[in-house]
Amino acid sequence: MAAAVRAIGSLGRFTAAAKYGPSRRPPPAGYACRNISTSSALQTRTHVSYDIKGDVAVVRFNTPNSKVNTLSRQLNSEFTDVMNEIWANEAVKSAVLISSKPGSFIAGADIDMIEACKTSQEVTQLSQEGQKMLEKIEQSPKPVVAAISGSCLGGGLEVAIACHYRIATKDKKTILGTPEVLLGLLPGAGGTQRLPKMVGLPAAFDMMLTGRNIRADRAKKMGLVDQLVDPLGPGVKAPEARTIEYLEEVAVGFARGLANRTVSAKRSKGLIQKITDYAMALPFVRRQVYKTVESKVQKQTKGLYPAPLKIIEVVKTGLDQGRDAGYLTESQSFGQLAVTNESKALIGLYHGQVRCKKNKFGTPQREVKTLAVLGAGLMGAGIAQVSVDKGLKTILKDTAQQGLDRGQQQVFKGLNSKVKKKSLTSFERDSILSNLTGQLDYKGFEKADMVIEAVFEDINIKHKVLKEVEAVIPAHCIFASNTSALPISQIAAVSKRPEKVIGMHYFSPVDKMQLLEIITTDKTSQDTAASAVAVGLKQGKVVIVVKDGPGFYTTRCLGPMLAEVVRVLQEGTDPKKIDAISTAFGFPVGAATLIDEVGVDVAAHVAEDLGKAFGERFGGGNIELFKLMVEKGFLGRKAGKGFYVYQEGVKNRSVNSGMDEILARFKVPAKPEVSTDEDIQMRFVTRFVNEAAMCLQEGILSNPVEGDIGAVFGLGFPPCLGGPFRYADSYGAKQLVDKLRKYEAVYGSQFTPCQLLLDYANSPSKKFHQ
Repeated sequence: MAAAVRAIGSLGRFTAAAKYGPSRRPPPAGYACRNISTSSALQTRTHVSYDIKGDVAVVRFNTPNSKVNTLSRQLNSEFTDVMNEIWANEAVKSAVLISSKPGSFIAGADIDMIEACKTSQEVTQLSQEGQKMLEKIEQSPKPVVAAISGSCLGGGLEVAIACHYRIATKDKKTILGTPEVLLGLLPGAGGTQRLPKMVGLPAAFDMMLTGRNIRADRAKKMGLVDQLVDPLGPGVKAPEARTIEYLEEVAVGFARGLANRTVSAKRSKGLIQKITDYAMALPFVRRQVYKTVESKVQKQTKGLYPAPLKIIEVVKTGLDQGRDAGYLTESQSFGQLAVTNESKALIGLYHGQVRCKKNKFGTPQREVKTLAVLGAGLMGAGIAQVSVDKGLKTILKDTAQQGLDRGQQQVFKGLNSKVKKKSLTSFERDSILSNLTGQLDYKGFEKADMVIEAVFEDINIKHKVLKEVEAVIPAHCIFASNTSALPISQIAAVSKRPEKVIGMHYFSPVDKMQLLEIITTDKTSQDTAASAVAVGLKQGKVVIVVKDGPGFYTTRCLGPMLAEVVRVLQEGTDPKKIDAISTAFGFPVGAATLIDEVGVDVAAHVAEDLGKAFGERFGGGNIELFKLMVEKGFLGRKAGKGFYVYQEGVKNRSVNSGMDEILARFKVPAKPEVSTDEDIQMRFVTRFVNEAAMCLQEGILSNPVEGDIGAVFGLGFPPCLGGPFRYADSYGAKQLVDKLRKYEAVYGSQFTPCQLLLDYANSPSKKFHQ
């Protein structure tokens, strides 16, 4: 039951979408590989081939010019032809499905194929074709075995669970899952109907509603996989090639055994599973599960994501009304979801992620192998953790032993949590930590390829460390600053080599937040930018590159919105109401809570700097309110008190009563004509979107895609809206401008729409995303 109620995951889970069906270009004209089929004619197939070993047909998936296999129209058509030939050949008694690519069985459906459909009916038809093909495999008189190595996701998992037997390599790269929900979709080729019968209702809901990846050993315990094969080490061939050959050999043996009935496909269930199955067969128990799961989904998604609710509905239909009704509802729902704004937004973010995982500056001249981090605070230790974890030799320097100890302990805790989750062994953890050196001096910096400073946000301290570092580092070494708002050109002003200075703005907590915002100045060289992006990608980050300026892109978008939050507080709306209004729009964290998380002192510091840089446009609430909070020690979560009171182990926070006096002192009368919940929501959002558009207009952003990625992965802009630019497209630039004008009439220039938004509003055919 517990598993059933873990509903759709938070923003962090969104990354799994990157493993589901990357878009692929068609093979170049004339590309063909010849496969000798059972007929005497030579057929031209490019995606699927097969050969016969005794009485077992081995079918191989191999999408050309691609790291992964995806279920495209071409692959589906060739797979159907191959299976028809196998079924027609009396000499063949069973079949094995395997991939020729070591890291990918099938990574899902080809997203381009789904996006190319103009109507929901076309998508429904795609789903029905998939259902029919997999039903033929499920009903096949000749046993079919899936031999899985690498990613088996989405449509790939649906292919595997339609087979009679599944064998997987016990390898870290072998993952099974249904990430469709992360793209606003559901499993559309029978997965919603087969999965509950195979692993039970609670586990099936957990898989489909979270999109989580399941490793092979866990899949075996769940009943998703029947046998595991240990990967082989190196030999005459590479380990991956040897493992695939061994997997094929084992699968062929099992296929033969299933055909001559020496192997049974029936799984023996444990007592717990038998009791669970018995309970789930009772309608009133199932109703209770549906109810619990639905309420959990509603609570976590605020009803803003249609896919999780559709998944529950489709599963319910199949179990309560029978197989045919289940399959029909699945295909129709798949079609309906594919044309929703939410799915288009999530797929847009997926494409954006793929784009931001590439280095647009090319390969750097020298690979960064040794990285030094200055400052062992939360950010510095976090940067050290994600670096050492990915194989970079890392030096962590601080000025005080106590700070250094705390930082090193943070890195250990972060890696140890992976040991507890069984994604690392304790030996691997210790081996990783052996690459981390903690120190109080600059020893070893002469070997550093890059230095990232994460010292306090004070230009004088930044200048001091930059001069100290430049005295000891080699000529090729890059100096990067992890500042959230100080212009990089100001930091670089004291550098002897400004072409080697760059900004690398990480987000807290560094090991959880996916975004890295890289900031280039007019003097930063292309090779420096290439190195910074390469390091970010190695650390597993989604990277955006922006031009220098106060607040860069992300902090600059957040600034006006938080100024508006302070004004709304002053107008008498309490922090809990502000949080409810912002999360109802789709932000993962309420706006008042966000200020507590960031730190009230940091918010005050940034607000002051941005206010000086941008003047009246960044006004709104009175910044003195933050300063008084800092004086009273209300610094947010880190101090135990901010807008809320934070206590260890207490989940339901109470509002900090000490804030009453501060809010009373700064109280201003509310303007009733712009103070409905919807107006407050739109006041926050329109200022955010207007500033994002201003960044694009001024060239801080080079394109809307990076703007959307930065806002969603760095600031928690609602993923279901796809980012500020996709939101402007779907809501309408004209409607946004109308809202801004409404608020401008009351509050003045803080709501004046930027020229770019006005241009788009005046030309309805213009879109940020074509």
